[in-house]
Amino acid sequence: MMRWSPALPPRPGCPHRRLRHLLLRELPLGLAAGASTFRPWASASFVGARHIFPCTLATGESEAMRRALHDRLNATEWTLPGHIVADIVVECGAGEDSIRIEILTVED
Repeated sequence: MMRWSPALPPRPGCPHRRLRHLLLRELPLGLAAGASTFRPWASASFVGARHIFPCTLATGESEAMRRALHDRLNATEWTLPGHIVADIVVECGAGEDSIRIEILTVED
């Protein structure tokens, strides 16, 4: 198994850039994505990555935005060649104006 390091390049075919592009199209007005990161992930049966997208809310209530965004992202059809979106979690961040989106992808 490949060890993860922020200095190493992503695995061949890692969908992080494509996933970020698709996510930015789904974000509602007033929600801006910050610098995203990803971390390789594996279970006994699957190999993939956890993609983390911190976002900043311009105005409004973060809990209401979190619920609406969670429903919207889970209803979205993600087109990632060679990968499947296995799980999406939308959480309120540390501040009142922050939301954290985590997307788990696995290799198909």
